[in-house]
Formats: sequence, C-alpha cells, structure tokens
Amino acid sequence: MFKAGFDNEKYLKMQSQNIRDRISKFGGKLYLEFGGKLFDDYHASRVLPGFEPDSKVRMLLEMKDEAEIVIAISAEDIERSKRRGDLGITYDEDTLRLIDAFRSIGLYIGSVVITHYRGQTTADKFKTRLESLGIPCYRHYIIPDYPSNVSLIVSEEGFGKNDYIETTRSLIVVTAPGPGSGKMATCLSQLYHEHLRGINAGYAKFETFPIWNIPLKHPVNLAYEAATADLDDVNMIDPWHLDAYGVKTVNYNRDVEIFPVLETIFKRIYGECPYKSPTDMGVNMAGYCIFDDDACCEASRQEILRRYYSAACAVRNGLSNGSEQRKIELIMSSAGIKLDERPVVKAALDRAAETGGPAVAMELPDGTIVTGKTTSLLGASSACLINALKHLAGIDKRIPLLAPGVIEPINHLKVEHLRNHNPRMHTDELLLTLSICGVTNPMCTLAIDQLGKLKNCEAHSTVILSNVDESLFKKIGVNITFEPAYQVKKLYHK
Repeated sequence: MFKAGFDNEKYLKMQSQNIRDRISKFGGKLYLEFGGKLFDDYHASRVLPGFEPDSKVRMLLEMKDEAEIVIAISAEDIERSKRRGDLGITYDEDTLRLIDAFRSIGLYIGSVVITHYRGQTTADKFKTRLESLGIPCYRHYIIPDYPSNVSLIVSEEGFGKNDYIETTRSLIVVTAPGPGSGKMATCLSQLYHEHLRGINAGYAKFETFPIWNIPLKHPVNLAYEAATADLDDVNMIDPWHLDAYGVKTVNYNRDVEIFPVLETIFKRIYGECPYKSPTDMGVNMAGYCIFDDDACCEASRQEILRRYYSAACAVRNGLSNGSEQRKIELIMSSAGIKLDERPVVKAALDRAAETGGPAVAMELPDGTIVTGKTTSLLGASSACLINALKHLAGIDKRIPLLAPGVIEPINHLKVEHLRNHNPRMHTDELLLTLSICGVTNPMCTLAIDQLGKLKNCEAHSTVILSNVDESLFKKIGVNITFEPAYQVKKLYHK
C-alpha cells in the first residue's frame, strides 16, 4: 500500500535556495553536475514516496534564462546498447528523447559530449547523427589510470586531450541518460580548459543518492546500491568529511576517489580548494524532507526486492552473468530483507499452483489483493487488470464486462490474419476493447475510469511478461515484478 513519506514542496524550496547559494560562491560560470535523472526520476519517487519525478526540472525552469544543458553519454554504453531499465530504450535513443523533452519546456540544450571515447564506430555514427540534426557534439577520451594518475589527468595528455565544450551561459547543467556516463569528469575537464582560457569557473554536484545525512545502511541508501548493482558503486562514509569536520556523512566510492583530482584542479585555478570533502560539493537537501521515515524505509525495501527480481530475470534472459543478482542478495541479507515481504509474490504463486498456469497478483490501494489466471481468452495480466478495475469500481466480480462474443473475434483476428501465436488478449487490447464497449455499457466506462487509482500499486507475475504487458503496467504506474521463468519452454521469446 502506498504511503507518502516525503515532502516534495519543501524539497523544491530548499533545493532551489541551496543551488542559488552555491552559484553565488563562484563568479562567472558554474558547472552543476546533475546525478540521477532530470526527467522521470522514478527510482526517487519509489523510494521517497511523495517525491515527484519531475522535481529537478521544475527547479531548473526557475533559472532557465541562465541555464545551458550539456548531455554526457558514454561511448561504451552506446557500443553495448545499454538500456534504461524504466523506459526500455537505449541510452543514445534516450539522449534524443531528453533533448526533445528539454526543448519542449523551454530549456536550452547546448551540446552532447561522448565520454569514454576510444574510437568506437558506434559512437562515431551517433556523433554524425547528432551533428546532422544540428546538435554540437564533442568527444572526451579515456585517460589511463583514471582517477589515480593525477599528474597525467591534469595535463595536455589528460583533460587537455579532450574537446573543449563551447558554452554560452553562466549555469552549465551536465546531465546524462544514466549513471556512469562521465558527468563529473566532463565538469572537471571543462574546469581545466576554462582555466587555460582565463575563465573562472566553479563546480557543484546535485546527486540525490546516496543521501548524505541519513545512515549508511538506511534502506533508502541501500536501494541506491541495488539500483546501481551493474556498476561498481559502493556507499561509504566520506573519509574527507570525517577528517575535516569530525562528522559522519554518506557518499559513494567514485566521488571519494575523484576528490583528490578535484582538489588539485581547484588549487591550480584558485590557489586553494573551496571544498574540504566530496560531501561539501553536494547540494542535496532530500534528507531534510523525509517526514515519515518508516514509509520511506518500507518503500525502499520493496524497491530492493523489485531490483532483485529484475536482476534474476536478466540472468534468465542471458543479459547478466549473475553478479548483479548476487550483489543485491548481499544487500538483502545485510538488511534482513526476505522475498516474503512482497505479499503479491505469494498470492501470485498460490494462484498459479491452484490453476496450473501463469498468474498475476496485484495489491490495490485499500490493501486488497486481486489475482488473474490465464484462460483461453485472456492472459493472466489482462485477467488481473480487469479484476482490479472491477473491484475499484465496485462491480461484482461475477459480472463479465466483456462477453466471449466480443473477445473471440479479436482473438481470431490476431491468429488467423495477423499471424500471432498467442490468441489471448493483451492488456492494451483489453483497455481498448473496454473503451469501445463503454459506448453501450456504462460499467465498462466506470471500470476504465479507475485506471488512475492503480498508480503505485504493486504486482507480481509468475512468468516473464511480454513487452506489451510490461510496458502497459509501467505506463499506468504499477510496479510489477516477474519470476525468472517463461510460460513456455523455448529459446526465442520475443
């Protein structure tokens, strides 16, 4: 059941003011690294219930006349077609989506920088594509022994080898499709180049996770580790901050490792470093806006479980060697998280055992768990969805909203004319059919009107769902997980 625990309006006010305060400390130009996602930060909204996915964008809009956005994308991510787990699109596709999204709300996109470049053909093709669309594109190279070899990094053969990104505004926001894209290195490289040109520039970091002023092993911070299990990120106590102030704060290994580089660059620019620790670099106020810690803890534990099932399915699909799953299992063990903490899992498995086929279970806002089984006309996802809508609408579950005579011609069309192997109605087809039938049956319209109530509901399937059903659940805001198994035994499942 969804329970708010985070004050989003307080967060917007505190965060905006803190960024303004940080900008005032530097004259001329500030590079602001934005960690996580500017748009659609669904991870934050899941582990901090009440956080709105567009909060960061709303803050930027207040400074849009000063702000210029640079998008960093790793050439390695382009080469391996890395995908966003929430949207299912590759990072290069998401870069184009982000450009369109920023422009649509009036934010200025300055350029794209391809990081970790080592001559990858896929990266060159993407650069050509961007430039053909009128988007300036730059390349930043892999630096040997980064970040330990400071003398090489801060030299003509290190940052000096990178393209200088031409910018025109005072606030340069560096963002990316996902983690590990080289945002910080982009900012540091720019500071080096700005200094060579006699331009004073500063740096600050806007990273939501890990939250620096809550415990290291707090479920919210552990959920961040689970979300980045495919990286080598590890939450840790910031040793620089502890040494400077005698106060324990939480950061992660990449920021701690890079701090000596940042300190050296600032000393060369200003003669001294304005920051004493990686924590000092941050502008994150999220920890101050949690008003119900229990709600955030429970939401984060559920997120860790969702990440576990996602990693297990990646192993089943041959997309992972199991290291991510094992790392999340260690996180679960350290936090005492067990699979039975997700009630929809047992409900789905019990229903599957009863029927001998795939099943889906969903927990509704009032705590009721409804299930759906596979039939000759409906898939388990569609059956569960229609049962959930009927319950929310107060429609007797024994009343069929769609008669077999309505469903059968659609299934016949799919098999006989569209050459589909699965005749059963998918969730999107179900909703379209309900909408059409609403013209003559008001109960169908009443059921459709309940869709908004499914946002933030939890669900589980005993088999890996089709892309169509998985996408539909994401669109309506249902957090669904799957058992790492397919309905049928075959090698190709698309």
